Amino acid sequence: MLTDVAVIALPEVAPFELGVLCEVFGIDRTDQGLPSWSFAVVTPTPGQVPTSAGFSLTVEHDLSRAATADLVAVPAFPRGTDVPEAVADVLRAAVDRGARLLSVCSGAWALGAAGLLDGRRCTTHWAYTDDLARDFPRAEVDPGVLYVEDGPVITSAGTAAGIDAALHLVRREFGAGVASTIARRMVVPPHRDGGQAQFVAPAVPACADEGFDPVLGWMLDHLADDLRVEDAAAQAAMSPRTFARRFRAATGTTPAAWLAKQRLQRARELLEGTDLPVESVARRVGYGSAAVLRAHFSGLGTTPQAYRRTFAGRRSA
Repeated sequence: MLTDVAVIALPEVAPFELGVLCEVFGIDRTDQGLPSWSFAVVTPTPGQVPTSAGFSLTVEHDLSRAATADLVAVPAFPRGTDVPEAVADVLRAAVDRGARLLSVCSGAWALGAAGLLDGRRCTTHWAYTDDLARDFPRAEVDPGVLYVEDGPVITSAGTAAGIDAALHLVRREFGAGVASTIARRMVVPPHRDGGQAQFVAPAVPACADEGFDPVLGWMLDHLADDLRVEDAAAQAAMSPRTFARRFRAATGTTPAAWLAKQRLQRARELLEGTDLPVESVARRVGYGSAAVLRAHFSGLGTTPQAYRRTFAGRRSA
């Protein structure tokens, strides 16, 4: 049973990610009939610990306080920072005695430095997943999820995804009612739909051959049409075979894949900025029906309706 929580604050710790762990596990809510945890923030050398926001924290406990914790958590700290061997030892010892580990955002690098991501599914902020896979090639990095639980190790994506991961652990240990009550006090949903792929900003279409810019523009203007490679090739005054070869050289992908990506991007823009029905959005981007659009949104780990609820701002029909 989860009763004792220790959070390791490394130099330049991110205050929000640290605060998430303090909010979930460090506040006494026994007056609401909720469980309480023995909670402490620890660091290799007690005293002033600088944060990434330019102020310092006074941390009283050294790493020995984590030696008996049921959960050892690591909030975000700068990637590329050397992880003290004493911290790696604490993390490995926690797993060996059956405790759980939880990292938030770049805190995954501490787990990786301890060798605890090897052969495990894990994640981090979507902007850093490629770096995590490069630095720890034996890890199975999943860039699309808000959090991953693999055995005793839970890793979460960036910033607010730490809330999702922490509430998941509470739900697993104490049930949905406890997790939902904590979520209500934090004014957050007890569970969010989808993964973090939906939060990745769409990339601007890239092209290494300026001669292709006019045909790319033409394709963007005709997303609603039933475009074929032959149509685009004719627009570029090329044979379909030559067009496909040069298109890949210029964009790094096939015409069909490029078109699908732009249709999905346009659909996201329409869902965010208009009140158009999902069926109309689907037709405007060339998918024909809401069912087809939903199938393409599955790659973002969400649905068009859920995406709109999350990201819609000021709309105009």
